[in-house]
Amino acid sequence: MLSRRHLRVKVMQALFAYQRSEGAELAVGEKLLKQSLERIFDLYIHQLSLITEIHSFAARQIEDAKHKLMPSQDDLNPNLRFIENRVLVQLKNNPQLEKQISARKINWADQLELIRRIFASFKESEDYINYMNGPEPTYKDERRIVYRLFEDFLMDNEHLQSIFEEKSILWLNDFEQVNEMVVRTISEFKKDVEFGGPLALLYKDEEEDKQFVLDLFRKTATNSGEYQKMIEAKLENWDLDRIASTDILLMKMALCEFININSVPTKVTMNEYIEISKEYSTPKSKVFINGILDKLLADLKTEGKIKKIGKGLIGG
Repeated sequence: MLSRRHLRVKVMQALFAYQRSEGAELAVGEKLLKQSLERIFDLYIHQLSLITEIHSFAARQIEDAKHKLMPSQDDLNPNLRFIENRVLVQLKNNPQLEKQISARKINWADQLELIRRIFASFKESEDYINYMNGPEPTYKDERRIVYRLFEDFLMDNEHLQSIFEEKSILWLNDFEQVNEMVVRTISEFKKDVEFGGPLALLYKDEEEDKQFVLDLFRKTATNSGEYQKMIEAKLENWDLDRIASTDILLMKMALCEFININSVPTKVTMNEYIEISKEYSTPKSKVFINGILDKLLADLKTEGKIKKIGKGLIGG
């Protein structure tokens, strides 16, 4: 599920692209923004499908070993704990996941060597060895080993990330968010629920969140010149050319929320853009943005331009 902060970041990225495409139509920018959001769910399905592919690969290895020319006793009587892991079986047979994989035409056939290497490394891990050879696992144990597979062998796999980035440059900044969605999906599976449980939702409130994204993009873009003048008026001894372009854009977005997004408290807006600046701008940006936005917000309140809906939404 996407947080409002992640939605703001996606709008920020879309606005950067829109500003740099001279003569681009607003509708084109909106379309690209929508696509970038939808592709996040694509990445989520890719990650889940890869887990099921590794599970299927492990099953094929066991079957292939049984049909060797001279199979060993271990080949003929394999340890099936990983293959019979209830969480993995639920995930593999989850109809929602099957439908999404089919709709997106996801196929890992050309990455069998990567899957083989991942599973080979996983099999050598202490967690896997203990799981396979320890006491009869509980459902919690079965879920834990799936966590270990994903968190230790997929989440930070550089080769895998390169493959994903080749599929879509839009995924560059989405890995952390999607990884959280995958872990949450696994954590919410239950042994007594058919197919484990539902997949994650991309939005907390789809209609409201999509409207928030479009309003923030459209109104920041269309009022960019006005917001620029408002910001410049508060710069005093600052040279606009020496201020990070990210800082200017984040302040424009904050102004848009102050003036046009009636459902978001001003304090929340302030905090969100200061936090985003810590990750996407300079070390001094948070102090600079906080100071300028404080002055702008004070003026907007005095001029009666803050029209928030709900008690206590103007504070901050």
